[in-house]
Amino acid sequence: MSGVVLSRVDGGVGHITLNRAEAMNAITVELGAELERALVRLADHVNVILLRGAGGNFSVGGDFNELERLRVAGREAMRPLFSNFGRACAAIAELPVPVVAAVEGYAMAGGFELMQACDVVLVHENAKIADNHARFGQVPGGGSTQRLPRLVGRQRALGHILSGERLTAAEAVAWGLAYRSLPADGFDDAVNAFVTRVAGHSRDALIRIKRLVHAGLDLPPSEGLALELETVLDHLGGEAAAAGIAAFKGA
Repeated sequence: MSGVVLSRVDGGVGHITLNRAEAMNAITVELGAELERALVRLADHVNVILLRGAGGNFSVGGDFNELERLRVAGREAMRPLFSNFGRACAAIAELPVPVVAAVEGYAMAGGFELMQACDVVLVHENAKIADNHARFGQVPGGGSTQRLPRLVGRQRALGHILSGERLTAAEAVAWGLAYRSLPADGFDDAVNAFVTRVAGHSRDALIRIKRLVHAGLDLPPSEGLALELETVLDHLGGEAAAAGIAAFKGA
């Protein structure tokens, strides 16, 4: 590995860090590929993955220097920049365990798109968030045109992408783009407390919950509820659920 993406395991938590602090974690062909590999590799060994950027920023999006170099080489030369990053974002929904994004500093363009792909987002109260592609005459290429309308609705999605206006942390929470806004004082401690809490829960339960939520988004409510019923019955027949019931009764 080149070091543009760092990963480690600490107890039940997998830590992934975008490690291009000098470029505000701008996305390159290499970073996209390394991110997908790190996500897939860690998912088998932890209960939750925490994703963040180095140097106080999540990510400013695509690396314009690399993009310009690839443009000179032609249309197909640019494809890996978007396909690698796209696969990394798409992998998050397919992983068995939840992926939590800790968003601070700049989360722009591709960084904002990566934030959208994560299962849970914890955002720093002073974070600077936007899909600003249009401000630079660009079209989103990391999922904003598809994920954002599903997350916030057509009006908000189009209004935001077309204007490129920045969102505050409070607005991100109000729009459903983040679970919680955290104060600057104690941000890291609050993030770690959240992922530690999640990691302490039954891995089997976490996997089933994530799978149900993602599957249900593509199903009519009646089919989603039927899937939930069958899943909970399967789960209750397992040892993890039995241990949880015993712990509850003994509390």
